[in-house]
Amino acid sequence: MPDPFYITTAISYPNGRPHIGHAYEAIAADVIARFQRLRGREVRFQTGTDEHGLKMLRKAEEQGRSARALADEMSGYFKDMCDGLGISYDRFIRTVDDDHHRASQALWSAMEANGDLYLDRYEGWYSVRDEAFYDESELIGEGDEKLSPQGTPVEWTVEESWFFRLSKYQDKLLELYAESPEFLQPDSRRNEMIGFVSSGLRDLSVSRTSFDWGVKVPQADGSDGSHVMYVWVDALTNYLTGLGYPDDTEMMRKFWPADLHLIGKDIVRFHAVYWPAFLMSAGLPLPKQVFGHGFLLNRGEKESKSLGNVTDPMMLADKFGVDTLRYFLMREVAFGQDGSYSPEAIVTRANAELANSFGNLAQRSLSMIFKNMGGELKAVPTNSTDDALEELVYHACANELPLEFEQLNFSVGLDAWMRAVFACNQYVDEQAPWTLRKEDPARMEAVLMTLFRCVRSLAIAVRCVVPASADRLLDQMGIAGEGRDFAALENANWFANLVNSGYRLDKPEGIFPRLDLPESEPA
Repeated sequence: MPDPFYITTAISYPNGRPHIGHAYEAIAADVIARFQRLRGREVRFQTGTDEHGLKMLRKAEEQGRSARALADEMSGYFKDMCDGLGISYDRFIRTVDDDHHRASQALWSAMEANGDLYLDRYEGWYSVRDEAFYDESELIGEGDEKLSPQGTPVEWTVEESWFFRLSKYQDKLLELYAESPEFLQPDSRRNEMIGFVSSGLRDLSVSRTSFDWGVKVPQADGSDGSHVMYVWVDALTNYLTGLGYPDDTEMMRKFWPADLHLIGKDIVRFHAVYWPAFLMSAGLPLPKQVFGHGFLLNRGEKESKSLGNVTDPMMLADKFGVDTLRYFLMREVAFGQDGSYSPEAIVTRANAELANSFGNLAQRSLSMIFKNMGGELKAVPTNSTDDALEELVYHACANELPLEFEQLNFSVGLDAWMRAVFACNQYVDEQAPWTLRKEDPARMEAVLMTLFRCVRSLAIAVRCVVPASADRLLDQMGIAGEGRDFAALENANWFANLVNSGYRLDKPEGIFPRLDLPESEPA
């Protein structure tokens, strides 16, 4: 039995509506989760929203309402996005959830019991937008305008605070990076964190008294009840909350440590420095991997409200289709690096590969079986050309794509898949079953049955990327739900069983129509 698999996204900060970057991470995580399920693993997939902190409180005050009211509304948009994009999460967690407050306080108490928390006075630079503290040496900008390394405004903050002994874990973190390079990927992110930690770690302020929108610091520590946890202590704990921490639950035993925290490259420090240090302090195992993916750029530019180029991902999904958007994002961008998108690029990629190549292959193969064989499936002899194509398709679907997807090389895996699609289309053109229908009907049947088997393999392999479309195709082909995973590709008897069942194809329906650019977009 394969090992269980636990994957999380970063929980999104809902002080604004979701943008394409949120959708990109959610889709990538969903592809991974679905892929691992197709590999036969029991998967736990968690996403959600991070709703505490000064940024949310100020946004609510600007709008004249409570932080909770703002959080409830905005978190709903993120959940709607996930549902609309077919994100197959097991839990959508919110940091306002009661069990999350309990888990955060338990982690705090565990760190305190280890002697890693102490009360002092914080004076330093804080970015409300990043919810992050920065050293003077990290700031950029000229004159009186000081900015964080992310280019966000910072403000001088002075207040009583609880501190975490982050400096105590400097050597342990460097040892982690050196001995377990797979912990932080890609390599560029790990090298960045090695440089950051090697330059010296200062103890981290982990509570605030200037506002109360957050998880209360446990009173047992001797505080007066006025402290709330630094939002990143609270936020990171969500990965444990969803498994039932601090209780000794079956889910904790089965799924922790997490197999993968999928995050954006701008929050690597929190996940690869603070989080492992907190877990070490609490005596908990570390996640197996943190992967910091790149940004998704709008025509080469980072999206921002000031530039007016923020894209609602659901508008793209409505225009082009959910599966089309999912495929484009996984195919177009080398995962881990920055990538760019535009409506033109989506249409061009979708038409070339989904509509004209795979969609057309499936449609004409099934249509010829329906038209020329009455939809009947037959076990007929094949020749070496047929067998070579099936072997090529099998290798791409059962070996090449899974190998690359395990390494999160989605674009490379899909490239191997597309080569198999192209090979099938070339085979159709060379064999010309429309000519064989008159000249050699038995040979036509062999060609069409070969294509039927190849289309089935291709649909199963790409199912984690375009789940709804692949399932519609497999429905038309009579492939039952239990025959749609990677193990099914190893089943030598599936076709004979389908033939013997007497299943007949109905007139097929296309799954990937050609797209046109919306009129509002440039040609």
